[in-house]
Amino acid sequence: MSEQTLPGGNVTGAVLKDGVVHKPASSWTATVHAVLRHLEAAGFEAAPRALGFDEQGREMLTYLPGETIGGREPWPAWATADTMLVQVGRWLREVHDLTAGFVPPADERWFIGGAKGPGQVVGHQDASPFNAVVDGDRLVGFCDWDIAGPSAPDWDLAFSALTWVPLASPRDGSSWSERDLAERSRRLRLLLDAYDYDGDRTAFGAVVPQRARRQAGVIRQMAEAGDPASQALLPIAALLERSARDLEALPDAFWRG
Repeated sequence: MSEQTLPGGNVTGAVLKDGVVHKPASSWTATVHAVLRHLEAAGFEAAPRALGFDEQGREMLTYLPGETIGGREPWPAWATADTMLVQVGRWLREVHDLTAGFVPPADERWFIGGAKGPGQVVGHQDASPFNAVVDGDRLVGFCDWDIAGPSAPDWDLAFSALTWVPLASPRDGSSWSERDLAERSRRLRLLLDAYDYDGDRTAFGAVVPQRARRQAGVIRQMAEAGDPASQALLPIAALLERSARDLEALPDAFWRG
């Protein structure tokens, strides 16, 4: 059967063949597959299944059937629906709870480097609307686990808050209105409540801009190294840096909701 190029994303190379996704593998792919197998063994169905590697050395994954944003503008209504935001919060919490006890292989490797330490979970690290797979108003799961890796739960949750609430600044360079801020504070509370977040929400407000800056720094570092996908994301890096500055100027009441 012929291979069908899958749409969306900034990195090319994913194809669908006989119902299986084939993607170029990286040095950390085997470790990510171990995470996916751990989730599968726990009965978690909202993530792809790892199927090993094909004859070309590409990783193989099950295909999550459903709708994605791809390159559509404007976004579909589900991307900004409260019901979807609640599902995202619950999805993140389940992944974090299940991966808290994950024991990496002896030769663990991650896109972000390092090793899983005490108190850390394995976060998707890119659970944004662009990687969501949706069936009607139901979140099927998230694809593109390439950059999954160990972190504190807040670190992974912060990126989803940036992209789903959203806490990222307006792309047109304008400032948030008071009405915008009230709506974002409400949606942030919805996400954190769905996650069953029991930490200091003001302290979480300090993590979000740190995560935004870190994400921007990774993009810039990879772009300087010549990665074309990262070079295409340089406007996003600038947006994340501006978002960090804007978020740091918000009052504590915004984070407490």
